[in-house]
Amino acid sequence: MKIKITRPNLYLIIMSTFLLIFVLLFSFLLLIPKGKNYRMQKIEFKKEMKQLRQLEDLNSEKVATLKDLRVKNRRVIDAFDAKFSVDRFDTLNSKYFDSLTISKVKTPTRDDEFDIYEVNTSSQISSPKSFYNFLDSINKGEWIIAVNLPVHFKRESELIKSSFTMKVYCSTRDSNGSKVSLVSK
Repeated sequence: MKIKITRPNLYLIIMSTFLLIFVLLFSFLLLIPKGKNYRMQKIEFKKEMKQLRQLEDLNSEKVATLKDLRVKNRRVIDAFDAKFSVDRFDTLNSKYFDSLTISKVKTPTRDDEFDIYEVNTSSQISSPKSFYNFLDSINKGEWIIAVNLPVHFKRESELIKSSFTMKVYCSTRDSNGSKVSLVSK
């Protein structure tokens, strides 16, 4: 039996075979390896997106905590940014003592962020209660002040004289991060 194939059908069979071979080679040589690479990249992308979401959640949590701390500690932040004035300090706290003398011990170095003042006081009292009232006053005041120990009390008849040093903490950087000079008067 003889198979009769016409010329157009033969061209069609050859072209179909060539196209089938081309599609199979294209699939096995190009699409399947790229598909595996695509799946691996997709898995890696999903991992990175998950990590990004976790970091964004952590960031939003930290921002909320920071805002909460700023609200709760507004007075301390404002006190840290407030410039110290010896005259204002003297006016506010002279009521606790008969005499109040404030002198700056040293000028701040380039890296210091605080000034040190020596405070000499005297008052006509029989107990150091006014000193404790003074400590309460500076604790509620507009500056961050640390009174350094020891505090020296000396009694002369009915007069108690005290001497101590204190550190006044105030920011030496302005809003753009450069150093600013500390105000002492």
